[in-house]
Amino acid sequence: MKTSRAELKATLPSFGWLLLFVLVPTLLVLAIAFRTTDPAGGIGNSWTLDHFRALGHKSIAILLWRTLWISALTTALCLILALPVAWFTSRAPLRWRSRLLLLVIVPFWTNFLIRVFAWNQILHSEGGLARFLRSINLLGENDSLLFNSGAVVLVSVYTYLPFAILPLYAAAEKFDFALLDAARDLGASALKSFTAVFLPGIRKGLATAFLIVFVPMLGSYVVPDLVGGTDGQMIGNKIAQRNFADRNLPAASAMAALLTLFVLTPLLLRKRETAEP
Repeated sequence: MKTSRAELKATLPSFGWLLLFVLVPTLLVLAIAFRTTDPAGGIGNSWTLDHFRALGHKSIAILLWRTLWISALTTALCLILALPVAWFTSRAPLRWRSRLLLLVIVPFWTNFLIRVFAWNQILHSEGGLARFLRSINLLGENDSLLFNSGAVVLVSVYTYLPFAILPLYAAAEKFDFALLDAARDLGASALKSFTAVFLPGIRKGLATAFLIVFVPMLGSYVVPDLVGGTDGQMIGNKIAQRNFADRNLPAASAMAALLTLFVLTPLLLRKRETAEP
């Protein structure tokens, strides 16, 4: 009984924080989504379902689909690139591991906006990279590296890759690599031992890396805004437009409520997986 009370007291501060700054704002956003829009901008006094009906519009469906596939592709590329880094770092001599991890987190020392804007300049149609690709006929005169979905994926992978590497490294460091030698002794190929022994052994790290990348990507706003343009716009950009430019807060809240549903789905699936024995 004393242990339960102690655990309750230890949990109350974080629970209260989540209740006040996560649950209450989410419920407020959901409530605003059912209100009408004031013609002068802001929130009306009556209730309506029109904003949720508008989510079925073709343009919104296209935007949601683009958000989902860009987020999924970015997450997959981050995991594919992070796996060999985590493998190599976890098998490196102990004195080198901290140095290699330092190289992974160095980008965090620079402001996020500055890093994204730097990519804007790198991919600019008049930049050195574009001119070089045109000189070897890999880029047409009227083609651009910027303002498309490909640029969003590229910059997003650069941005979120460290978030995938760190949990994978934490899982790989605890993995018993002698199991791979045992699998090879039993006749498994290098690829088979990697996929059948190593990957299941770090599945919790894989799930964590997936969530850390995929969930923020669903609501990504800055990267599509600076390098995506119209063809790379995601749902976060449309929410910002409805909120700031159109001053249609109920419509923005309806989109945010839908985005919350997409965010909660992988989190609930992850919770169900961890709850299973």
